[in-house]
Amino acid sequence: MRKVEKPWGHEIIWAETKDYVGKLLHIKAGHRLSLQYHEIKEETVYVLSGTLYIYDGDGNITKLTPGHRFHVQPHQIHRFGANESNVEIMEVSTPHLDDVVRLEDDYRR
Repeated sequence: MRKVEKPWGHEIIWAETKDYVGKLLHIKAGHRLSLQYHEIKEETVYVLSGTLYIYDGDGNITKLTPGHRFHVQPHQIHRFGANESNVEIMEVSTPHLDDVVRLEDDYRR
């Protein structure tokens, strides 16, 4: 298990095999991840706490509250954010951790 600090919060990688990865993501209030897509990686997130804001490439926003899930397919443009409060989500994905194509980023990465 390992903790990875991010400018938007942190992630705890609690499972990592050749077939899948399990993460706990903590997004700080007022922060968001990159607007991105993945070439190969597929992931599903489950909201544990807070309200998760999901932005797509067309300017649409979906809000998810605890107990709801969201599936991301390869090439699907998405961005996760936490507006009014911290958000914790559980993510299970294919093991392609470096498969991130950033389209926009608040932290100039």
